[in-house]
This record gives sequence, structure tokens and C-alpha cells, in this order.
Amino acid sequence: MAATTHTVTNQAPPLVGYDVFAVDRALVEAVDRHVDPGLLDEVREDLSGLGRTAGSAQAQEWGALANENPPKLRTHDRYGHRIDEVEFHPSWHRLLAKGVSAGLTAAWTRPAGHVRRAAGFVVWSQVEAGHGCPLSMTHAAVPALRTEPKLAAEWEPRLTSLVYDEGLRPAAQKAGVLFGMGMTEKQGGSDVRANTTAAQPLAADGEYVLTGHKWFCSAPMSDGFLVLAQAPEGLTCFLVPRVLEDGTRNPFAIQRLKDKLGNRSNASSEVEFDGTWAQRVGDEGRGVRTIIEMVAATRLDCVLGAAAIMRQAVAQAVHHCTYREAFGGKLIDKPLMRNVLADLALESEAATTLGMRLAAAYDDGGEQERAFLRLAVPAAKYWVTKRCTPVAAEALECLGGNGYVEESGMPRLLRESPLNSIWEGSGNVQALDVLRALQREPQALNAFLQEVGQTRGADHRLDAAIKDLLTELADLDGIEARARRLVERMALVLQGSLLVRYAPPAVADTFCASRLGGDWGTAFGTLPHSLDLGSVVERARPVG
Repeated sequence: MAATTHTVTNQAPPLVGYDVFAVDRALVEAVDRHVDPGLLDEVREDLSGLGRTAGSAQAQEWGALANENPPKLRTHDRYGHRIDEVEFHPSWHRLLAKGVSAGLTAAWTRPAGHVRRAAGFVVWSQVEAGHGCPLSMTHAAVPALRTEPKLAAEWEPRLTSLVYDEGLRPAAQKAGVLFGMGMTEKQGGSDVRANTTAAQPLAADGEYVLTGHKWFCSAPMSDGFLVLAQAPEGLTCFLVPRVLEDGTRNPFAIQRLKDKLGNRSNASSEVEFDGTWAQRVGDEGRGVRTIIEMVAATRLDCVLGAAAIMRQAVAQAVHHCTYREAFGGKLIDKPLMRNVLADLALESEAATTLGMRLAAAYDDGGEQERAFLRLAVPAAKYWVTKRCTPVAAEALECLGGNGYVEESGMPRLLRESPLNSIWEGSGNVQALDVLRALQREPQALNAFLQEVGQTRGADHRLDAAIKDLLTELADLDGIEARARRLVERMALVLQGSLLVRYAPPAVADTFCASRLGGDWGTAFGTLPHSLDLGSVVERARPVG
């Protein structure tokens, strides 16, 4: 019998049945800006197709189920044979299959591949962030493998395939493969030169056996892994297949899965190598230089992944406030809530615009753009990923108690939000990487300054911020202790420059006034009240 004590009113409808790409104005405009006009219709059609799937009830259920049913480690079969397999919920495989078929591992083989792939990554990660890890590592493995042309010729067509081929079999028998990465160890963490995993050469050229461990190895059911180990000439990069050509399992003992704060759908593991066969990638002793391009590409994905979390959090907050009424009117019309939403929307748009600019630099591939990326990627990774958690927390608060319950999806976003700041080098690692580039690669600073200098004279607050940044760069005393301050300023100046060039005046003006001009408090919702905050919020509205 139906309850008759009350009628449910004043609740926002679910944010479902919409095109996640098409309603994201900052993302759509970035694609329009960075894709050749002759290709634009095709790219927009593909991304809208992915966006409609991402916004569907079915895909949202996949994401929820993958998160609620975390992977399980099966070390042995029923007879006691060691198998070292991880069992995933079917929804995990559906998410991966859609990501692969949408080209999220195929950027290197398509025109405008990095921009269309970056936009797709932002869209599809909003469904469930955990499965983005194998997609990211598979995408990022390509430039590292290209240092060894023979290996690249063998593996690249499999890595960039649009087919997700589940299960452990010899790679030659599969229509598509996924890759993982193993760098950090218990005793070293980010200090990979402290690694102790040993690589012993075999008689055949380029073949080795590995003995040692890896402290974090995500997506252990991948078909291959790029790992670092100590060869006779020093730290070296190796390709480790899960299954050998004859169908036997390469020794790859999964000791346990990590019990993580968020990212629950993804299996992060500790693995042991004991006589594990591997092929050298690049020269002995040049492991960091070989794998660094993979690291740079995954760092960009950290920026994009953080932008995706922020966008979904802001979309949910604006959507809720569009429908929810309090104190005599819609929340979205209340000046104080409008201030909060505008502040959050600014952060989201700045992150998306910066991430897409970096993807476009990858597509360009020229010397100037490569130099720009050398500074811009670690600076963006440092700042954008650090902004993700406060954005997710404030957006959750916009839903009040509704946001604190699991059914809203907001707690999942909040738990996921610190991840991208930690993976692929946490904040200090990024800041130190920026310092190394400044000290060793003057062309990188020149490229960065030319980029931000394109807006000279367009906004006095941006001009003043660039001048202050140059003063910081001219003073190298105690530079390491000031590294975070410096990198934060670099990222903000870069975001400000991009928004002044490309965003509507209301967005650019509000960003420059608050982030660069200092007219801002220490919490969200402290923007200058005299600015056009309504336009900023309206731009972030997902539907309705």
C-alpha cells in the first residue's frame, strides 16, 4: 500500500539523458578552436555520440556498479595453481570497451587525435574515473615504445586498436591490448633511481629476466607493462608481457590489491617479479629518459581527469540549484549561491581550457610546442589537480545533506578528487620538475612566456601578474623553497591568458579580478559582487 503521509516535492530530477559533451560550452569551444574546420563536423559528431552515451541512464549505472563492486584478486585456481588474475564486474568491461572504441587509446594515429581524445577523455571520465587508468597508460605507452622501432612496429597497432579484447592471451592473438606501468617501489616511491629490481641480460639481444617488486602497479590484467629496473649499465626501461608468445604466463605474482580512498573500480596492485622475461626499451641506463614521454602523457591525463571531476561536480551543483527552492525562490537565483556557483564554474572552465590547450600542443608537435609542454604540463598538473578537491567538496555542499549521501554520486567524486594530484608525481615532484626545466631548458621558458605574452595589454591584472612572475623568475635565491608559489603563479597566469583570449568577457573578467587581481577571499563564493556572475553560472548549466 502506498504511503499517504506526504508528497515528495522540491527535489531536483536526476541529471540524466543528456549530451555530456554538447552542454559543456568550454569544452565544445575548445574543440572548435583546436580542430581543423574540415575535420570538425566528424569530431563533434563522434564526441556528441560519446556524450549522449555518457549522459545515459545505462552508462551511469555502469559507473555506479563498477564502483560498488570493486575488483577481486584470485591468486590461485581451485586446484592450487597460481593464476594471479583480477576479477572485475561486467560493468568495468563495458566501460573499457566503450572507451577503447571511442578512440581514447588511439590519439597517435588520427588527425587532431590528441584534442579529440582529450575531449573524449573528459566526457567519458565523468561516468566513472577508475577505468581511465588503463586507457591513459595504454595511450601514453606509445611514445616510449617508439624509442625502440621494432617493438613499436609490433605493439603500436594493438595499443591504438579500437577493439577491447578482454582476457589474458598472447598479444599476437588479440585484436587490441592494454598497457600498464610499474615504476615505484617500496623503498623509493617517486625516487625511482632508488629502485632495486634487477634486470639480468639473456643471450638474445635485448632480452632480460627481472627479479624484484613494484609497490604500485595499476590495472594488473593489462597485456603488457613498461617497468623500470636496474640493468648492468643502470636504470633501464623494459616491456613486460603478461603472457608469453607460447601461451605460458610470465611470472607476475600479484601479492595484493590496494585498499584505496577512491578509484575503487580500478585494481592497483603490488607485484613481484621472479625470473620475469622482459624486452629492453631504449638504451641501458636511460630508463628515465625513455619512459619520461609516457609519464608526461599520463600527467596530462591527470589534468584532464581532474577537469572531468570538476566539470561533473559543477554540473551537478548547478543542476541541483536550478530546481531546488529555499527561502522563497530557486537556489540558483539567490545572490550568495550564485556567487558560489560562479566561483566553482570559473575553476572548472579554467581547468578544461588549459587541458585542451596542452592537448593541442601535442597535435602540433613542433619544436616550440614541445618546449612549451615541458613547463606547461608539470605546472598544469600541479595546480589543476590541487584545485579538484576543494571544488568537489564545495560542489557537494551546494546539495546540502543530499550531496552527503552516496546516492547523489557526489561522495564518489570527492573521494576520487585527490587522486590525480598524487599519481604520476605529487605536488613537490611537479614543482621540482618545473625548476629543472627552468634551469636546464631555457627554450621552455621562452615558449611559455611567448604563450602568455599573446595577451599583452588585454587586461591590466593579467599584465601585472605576468610582471610579478618575471620578478619571481629573476630571483633564484631559495628557489626550491618557493617552488610551489612560483608554479602556482605560472599556472594561474597561463589560465588567465587563455581565458582572456578565448572565454566570454564575463568569465575572463571574473577570473582576472579574483585569481590574478586578488579581489577574492579564501573560500569559494567570495567573488566581487559587482561582476556578471549570472552569465558565468548560466554558461556552466548542463540542462534546463
